[in-house]
Amino acid sequence: MWDLSSSFVFSENDVGKNRALASLQKLQELNNAVVISTLTTTLTKQKLSDFQAVVFTDISLEKSLEYNDYCHNHQPPISFIKTEVRGLFGTVFCDFGPKFTVFDVDGEEPHTGIIASISNDNPALVSCVDDERLEFEDGNLVVFSEIQGMKELNDGKPRKIKSVRPYSFTLEEDTTNFGTYVKGGIVTQVKQPKVLNFKPLRAALKDPGDFLLSDFSKFDRPPLLHIAFQALNRFICEFGRFPVARSEEDAQKFISIAGNINECLGEGGLEDINPKLLTHFAFGARAVLNPMAAMFGGIVGQEVVKACSGKFHPLFQFFYFDSVESLPVEPLDPIDFKPLNSRYDAQISVFGSKLQKNLEDAKVFIVGSGALGCEFLKNVALMGVSCGSQGKLTITDDDVIEKSNLSRQFLFQDWNIGQAKSTVAASAAVSINPQLKIEALQNRVGPETECVFNDDFWENLTVVINALDNVNARLYVDQRCLYFQKPLLESGTLGAKCNTQMVIPHLTENYGASRDPTEKQAPMCTVHSFPHNIDHCLTWARSEFEGLLEKTPAEVNAYLSNPSEYATAMRNAADAQAKDNLERILQCLEQEKCETFQDCVTWARLRFEDYFVNRVKQLTFTFPEDATTSTGAPFWSAPKRFPRPLQFSTTDPSHLQFIMAASILRAETFGIPVPDWVKNTKMLAKAVEKVIVPDFQPKEGVNIETDEKATSLSTGSVDDAAVINELLLKLEHCRNNLPSGFRMKPIQFEKDDDTNYHMDLIAGLANMRARNYSIPEVDKLKAKFIAGRIIPAIATSTAMATGLVCLELYKVLDGAHKVEDYRNTFANLALPLFSMAEPVPPKVMKHRDMSWTVWDRWILRGNPTVRELIQWLKDKGLNAYSISYGSCLLFNNMFPRHKERLDKKVVDVAREIAKEDLPPYRSHLDVVVACEDDEDNDINIPQISVYYR
Repeated sequence: MWDLSSSFVFSENDVGKNRALASLQKLQELNNAVVISTLTTTLTKQKLSDFQAVVFTDISLEKSLEYNDYCHNHQPPISFIKTEVRGLFGTVFCDFGPKFTVFDVDGEEPHTGIIASISNDNPALVSCVDDERLEFEDGNLVVFSEIQGMKELNDGKPRKIKSVRPYSFTLEEDTTNFGTYVKGGIVTQVKQPKVLNFKPLRAALKDPGDFLLSDFSKFDRPPLLHIAFQALNRFICEFGRFPVARSEEDAQKFISIAGNINECLGEGGLEDINPKLLTHFAFGARAVLNPMAAMFGGIVGQEVVKACSGKFHPLFQFFYFDSVESLPVEPLDPIDFKPLNSRYDAQISVFGSKLQKNLEDAKVFIVGSGALGCEFLKNVALMGVSCGSQGKLTITDDDVIEKSNLSRQFLFQDWNIGQAKSTVAASAAVSINPQLKIEALQNRVGPETECVFNDDFWENLTVVINALDNVNARLYVDQRCLYFQKPLLESGTLGAKCNTQMVIPHLTENYGASRDPTEKQAPMCTVHSFPHNIDHCLTWARSEFEGLLEKTPAEVNAYLSNPSEYATAMRNAADAQAKDNLERILQCLEQEKCETFQDCVTWARLRFEDYFVNRVKQLTFTFPEDATTSTGAPFWSAPKRFPRPLQFSTTDPSHLQFIMAASILRAETFGIPVPDWVKNTKMLAKAVEKVIVPDFQPKEGVNIETDEKATSLSTGSVDDAAVINELLLKLEHCRNNLPSGFRMKPIQFEKDDDTNYHMDLIAGLANMRARNYSIPEVDKLKAKFIAGRIIPAIATSTAMATGLVCLELYKVLDGAHKVEDYRNTFANLALPLFSMAEPVPPKVMKHRDMSWTVWDRWILRGNPTVRELIQWLKDKGLNAYSISYGSCLLFNNMFPRHKERLDKKVVDVAREIAKEDLPPYRSHLDVVVACEDDEDNDINIPQISVYYR
């Protein structure tokens, strides 16, 4: 029964069965491509030679030493990982052999820079454009390419750099006799392999070296836990069992063994073995808790990947962790820890049945049912959260399951693709623990769903757990939790990185109190005319895809559905955007209208010519290669790259691939059947050769945007209204020639269907454009990653983040912990790095004898008038001069007419000014009041909730 506290693959029906055999089916369902086998006989050393990596989770130290010696000395070495979770304490040990090569120590893309100048010196100074700060470090190796003038550096030889500054570095090379630098050039970091010399466990036990720290407030903890885990092994060997939970006698025996081990270390021993901590260790030693298993499962899972791939830096070599702060604050009666013969007995042995009851009766809201959401559901189901008669778990997610989700959202299977995430996840969670009281919703959480997630809903919650993938939604939930004073457990992942943040009422700052810097966006003119990396090309390709295949067909349909109403809207707008919309509709239905598949091939071929030939000829005609700016500097200086037009050829497979994808998708928008011959290279080439491509002549006076601050590439003019009327007349004529009921089919970009040609077209657009600008091209997978805006997500960091959050959930539901007991975490499993710290307390504001934080909300009942509200504040020594409700100004003492509102009810003024009815589920409204003290200093006071019923 104790296994049910920590393992989602077991059910109560499996009690008494072999653990490996009982796990097999559930594990196999996770991925049919992975062949899983079981071994239920005695493990021999020779059997280990079948494997690249072995993980031991439940084994004596003596056996570990024996197996590790074999793995370490085996040729080739077998990567050995030993891990244990004992209550709120855990450890990992790694030995990947005497000489293990790491090919990529951090998993980051090689850093690059665009060169601005290189001196003929010893050593040479290399300056880069101030487009982006350099991310190099002293001692890095780099290679150069595309340099004009100093061509000696283009030989591909790695060179060491030093004295790295934000936009420059020194090259450890004499360039005095090299050619003079003219222009151009890219510098790229070269990642160097690293060889690690692991010690075997036998040697590492005696000389563990530096421990990997996770919490700097516990810098002395790892050496103590190093002794504690050895003492536990000795206790089990001596007594044939684990220490009994809450047995003071067993705890004393355990402490005595730990003391003996420490004494044997002589001068290397510890001054204080912390009996209190060792008592906690002994009390919970038999239990494997789900959050600890999730966290260590994530860490060890990533170590296995490192062992088999050489990607990311392995854990070297011991890691110890504890979350003793998760224990209940108040002392409990030993009887509270007595087993109840339930699936939660392991957890009760550590936390007691009182906290278990709190877990079961909790009313929890999990926002999101993706990677984090699935892990959280599994965790809370195993912990017994919301599994009692008073408990309820609500989960919401408006998304459906896609194939790419299956790599980490483990509650979903192949047959669930297309179904609602929250519904499937809830059903899977109930199969883990049938006692779970869960409701699955498909609503996005935001202002538009406050009728669903209303005041009563928020007020009845115990805790909120975010499992979101975007900042705006996080900020909204943060504001709701702030308003209703509910704990919010926040987390996020990015590849191998993860972070957790605890938002606890009145103890910590809220999520929105600190913000990450906004991601830098490429200027529009760079994307449109002056790309200098593949990201720019893919951004442009995605934009063109949406414009051609989604927005324009949607505009066509909007016009055809109600021509007169659409025409009125365009005339009223009378701007460049309206003109642009009408021109695109007319172009689509007149010049570029497709009736046969050959028309679609013609359209695709002419698009190629427009994008990759004519536009480049126009650009280089307007700005020739020797063009200069108004200051006399070369126009085509870094980071700009001078483009060259392409020459279309039916013998170039990438050109034909572009035509095929573009013509198939164009046919889809017009509802034209796609013939089989389009996939035959020779027949497609013949169809393309039929297309007559008109000659192109660049024009004088074409305006090409070069201002990096411009946000739009189309400009309005005084003639827009006249042009719009003319376009509408042409469109009316065109519409009369269309078949009755004609509509186009807009295509929404879908990255995960490899048969729909969406990524083929986007990769083709981006790579042809990259070829124009001599930018390295990318394969379809890399293009999908960038254009699909895929946030890298893996199961290991997700498991670790949710495990850490659920260790904090124990504290929240205990309800008596101080801010110093909580932990925020940043971790990067690639390095590996673990950094835990206390949350930041909220900022305290003071006035007279009052103090408040962002968590406070003042409440005024009795349906007051504006005057009564002002007087209520006056009694607190605050002079109110302005009252607002949302974006409406209810009162300001500068406006004489506002004095008429003083004796009106605040709610009536709000209804009158806002011109809207207050929601029926609300009994109050929230106003923001600007106040001064008697010395005319502005005082930021909390929001005031004015109750009107």
